[in-house]
Amino acid sequence: MKTKFLAVMLGAVLVLGACGGDKAKEKETVTPGTGTETASVDVEKVVSTSCIACHGGNLELKGGMGPDLSQVGGRLSEKEIHDVIVNGRGSMPAIKVSDEEATAVAKWLSDKK
Repeated sequence: MKTKFLAVMLGAVLVLGACGGDKAKEKETVTPGTGTETASVDVEKVVSTSCIACHGGNLELKGGMGPDLSQVGGRLSEKEIHDVIVNGRGSMPAIKVSDEEATAVAKWLSDKK
């Protein structure tokens, strides 16, 4: 009886695991100077772990010390935002994220106008 139960449970896990591709985690990013490509960067997770401590929960400087980023795309290009993330600027240090993450965050922020 236990063997059948374990076999059914293993089969269910395999079937459900094969069906569970999470498309919500795939984000569309644009690498400066190239076309669009699909990457698996969760931009909101990167922002929540690397940006909100200084720029606030809505990137509007509520309680933070960095500038308001809610409309940064109107001031800086995607390439300029990428440069700030990777190299820092003024009192902002360079952020230690992968280039793929920096590119995805720069694209996401450049859309905020």
